[in-house]
Amino acid sequence: MSRGELRAARWVAPRRHPLTKVPEVTAYFWITKVLTTGMGEATSDYLVHRFSPEIAVVAGFTAFVAAMALQFSFRRYNTWAYWLAVVMVAVFGTMAADVLHVGLGIPYAVSTAFYAVVLAVIFVLWYRSEGTLSIHSIYTRRREVFYWATVLATFALGTAAGDLTAKVVGLGYLGSGVMFAVVIAIPYVGYRWFGLNPIVAFWFAYIVTRPLGASFADWLAWPPGAGGLGLGHGVVSLVSTLIIIGFVGYMAVSGQDVMVRSTGPRTPARPDAGPGVAAAGRPLQSGRHRRPD
Repeated sequence: MSRGELRAARWVAPRRHPLTKVPEVTAYFWITKVLTTGMGEATSDYLVHRFSPEIAVVAGFTAFVAAMALQFSFRRYNTWAYWLAVVMVAVFGTMAADVLHVGLGIPYAVSTAFYAVVLAVIFVLWYRSEGTLSIHSIYTRRREVFYWATVLATFALGTAAGDLTAKVVGLGYLGSGVMFAVVIAIPYVGYRWFGLNPIVAFWFAYIVTRPLGASFADWLAWPPGAGGLGLGHGVVSLVSTLIIIGFVGYMAVSGQDVMVRSTGPRTPARPDAGPGVAAAGRPLQSGRHRRPD
């Protein structure tokens, strides 16, 4: 086999269910996800302080429901609809967590524990119903419902946990952001070098993205007297929104969010294997696989 043939054999067709409703987990996914958490935190705080909290929460809930309705209306993954739903979950999830503390006076430690239990219950129900928690299996309506319930719970949990470390533990917004930046490396290291279950690693990291992005957003937005840089919640919300639009637009055009990448060593296909078949029977990576229309 020539060098060119060997190089081509290392890139094989991906295995992606045509009705999958979520993107592939790539660097673009994680960057955009962290940006949405910061945007959701800043937007929620801006709306609550700019308008009546009751009106802000109702508006956030209405936008959240509309985004969910749009997402569920598509039979297949749609880049813009999916990330709009994530953004609205970020905004409303922040409000839901803040309601327990600000509205009802529940301590952050209690609200963090509460949302952790809620998330655990969703995971148990999801697994008992479907036998898997993998996001690569989101191609039925019931699994999609479980998926978005989990996403909403992770946002609420992450919001409460971030406020707990920043305000109760006393790390401040910047200190919390740095701490969660270290914590989010744990599932990656565990998966890459210590055999951590990929589903556990994914949801571990997914939960941590919320306090990570929100802590840095708060640090940028709040005034120096509150431990921030004083840029303002409106500015942070607007700038992060524009960056998110840029990333989502790039993914929609390039198809980067539907490319399947290998997480292990590239193994050349058997010389007698047909197109798109890897030696171990596992998909590695395609050069350019666009999402189905």
